[in-house]
Formats: sequence, C-alpha cells, structure tokens
Amino acid sequence: MFKKLIALIILVPVLGISQNTAIGNNEKLSFSASYNISGLLTDIAQVTMETSEVKTSSATLLRLKCSATTYSSFDSYFKIRDLYESYVSPTSLTPYLYKRDINEGTYNKFEQYKFNHKAKNVESIMRKKKRSGDIEEKKTVKIADKTLDIVSTIYNIRNFDFKNMKQGASQKFTFLFDNEPLSINVKYLSKETLSTKLGKKECYKLAISLSDTSVLKGNSDNLLWLTADANKIPVYAKFKIAVGSGELKIASATGLKN
Repeated sequence: MFKKLIALIILVPVLGISQNTAIGNNEKLSFSASYNISGLLTDIAQVTMETSEVKTSSATLLRLKCSATTYSSFDSYFKIRDLYESYVSPTSLTPYLYKRDINEGTYNKFEQYKFNHKAKNVESIMRKKKRSGDIEEKKTVKIADKTLDIVSTIYNIRNFDFKNMKQGASQKFTFLFDNEPLSINVKYLSKETLSTKLGKKECYKLAISLSDTSVLKGNSDNLLWLTADANKIPVYAKFKIAVGSGELKIASATGLKN
C-alpha cells in the first residue's frame, strides 16, 4: 500500500492538455508529506518536483522530475527512495517518455513508457526484483487520445483556465499507471485563502476522485489547493486511502515562470 500512497502523494490531477503558460524550465518545488499514524499526522517524507530543459538530436524537451524520500527518522520503519520522470513538449506538456524507479524497503520496480500518440499506443517495459530473480515484461498498450502519465498530470493541471470554470464544474481525464488506464475526476469547488510557507495565498480548491480503483476513498475527502495566480502552485493537499489519510504541504518554491 505504501507504493500506492507515495504515488498518490505526488499525484495531482490533469484537466486537459493546453498551451503551457505556467511551467518554466528551472522550477523547483519542495513539499513535506505527512501520514496519519495512530491518530497523529506525522511527517514521513520530502517530495520534490523539478523541471529542466533537455535537448535531443531532433527536439528540445522539458524534463519533469518528481522524487519522494522518507526522512531519516522514518527510514528504519520504511525506507522510500522513489523517482518519477516525464519528458514532455515544453509548449503542450504532451508526454513522450516516462520513467518510474521505485525503491521501497524490499520492493523494487522499474517502469518505462514510450508514447506514440499518433498510433495511440505505449511501448511499456516493467522490471521487478524478486528473490527468484529479476522479472521483465514488455508489451504494447493501447491508449485513448490525450492519455498522460502520472507525472505529466501533475503539471498539466496548472495550465487550466480556472477563471472561466464555474464552481461545481468537473471533468474526467485519463492517465496510464501500472499499464492500466485510470480515469480521474476533478471538481472545482471554490476559492480559499490559505496560510502557507510562501505566505498567505488565494487558492483554487479542487476535489479529486479516481474511477476504476479503490485506492482513493470518498468523493470529498481528497482535496487540492492551487495558488490563484499565473503559476498555479500546488500548496496544500489532503488525501484519504484505504489504510489512512495524509497531507502534503509546500515548503519552498524557486525558479517560477511568472
């Protein structure tokens, strides 16, 4: 369940692929992730989101990197060193390559997707380490239009035009996770002002729910707040899963585009 927890900690929903006006190529956001342990919210990990420019022989891409690392005080209980990366178009944030490297205690897994949006498929590689030896699985997965990976979903939401979205309006979108398409529903609830490490911020408040999975619980227990400015920074999130609940709070933000 902890591998699902960390995936959800860094999961921010996507509201559609649009022109990138919010994400720069040298941004770094740091968060403190907490989990409800025996009735107390306990800081367990640092989550970092970084962007950088990558030049290939044929194109310039934007690298979206998300990492989750448990604090040293929590390592003895359950050590996590997870890395998620997506290489996307700098203008549309459409993903072309996705990598996921999971190291959680004795659980190790590597995953890679190569997106072919024209052919509507993904070339997938998955490797798992087991006592009996490494297992590798290669397959081609059919995808629908505008299917994303879990990392590109984090950044696409920040390009949505909330100013023209009515309160209570919602949309469903698709991302690929563990070779399975998941549908995510995002509802715009209201504006709220929060006190954060970045100061007092007026924010867009969103409710998040996932279809075709039992990981997230409830339709109003998973909430996300984005700053109501040109950067739309995720500053606070609350989530509820089968084995408990937790929060994500912004710690610092540098290299912002706007």
